[in-house]
Amino acid sequence: MATTTKKTTKSAAGAAAPRTTRPRGESTAEHSTRRENAEHGFVAPPSLAGDLQRVLVDLIELHLQGKQAHWNIVGHNFRDLHLQLDEIVDAARGFSDDVAERMRALHATPDGRSQTVAESTALEAFPNGEIDTAAAIDLITARLETAVRTMRSVHDDVDEADPTSADLLHAFIERLEQLAWMVSAENRTPATA
Repeated sequence: MATTTKKTTKSAAGAAAPRTTRPRGESTAEHSTRRENAEHGFVAPPSLAGDLQRVLVDLIELHLQGKQAHWNIVGHNFRDLHLQLDEIVDAARGFSDDVAERMRALHATPDGRSQTVAESTALEAFPNGEIDTAAAIDLITARLETAVRTMRSVHDDVDEADPTSADLLHAFIERLEQLAWMVSAENRTPATA
């Protein structure tokens, strides 16, 4: 009986996964978990796991950079920006957890180790030391936009492989674009008619 169960599990795991137009990468997230007992659900193809891993590392880095800015900003509107950065940090932290848990639900292994994040994020490094609030606004806005750009770049392939995971990206994009608009408004001047 156990042999039959293993064969069923293997054939379910080996079933043809939806194809994507992007070739498979060499992401550490392309590892599958061992399926046991009653686990017979959808398994992320390596390309889907790799795309979600790209989103994950950017969200983790966004969270870390948001905190770096939060601790080190000085200048005009300090308190408002200090609190607004915590909103960004909370969103990025929550979204990274959602992505990682989605990967686990699809039998992929997320890799949020600091070395992996540092080596693979699309976000530029954040400057060390105190930073003026106006400069921090521009830097954080750019990082929010970079994280969104990654999500948009993988979106179609993710949607083709797993529309449920794409639904998560929709929510993340909507919120991060809203946060980018709100924080960037601090440095804007009204348009003249």
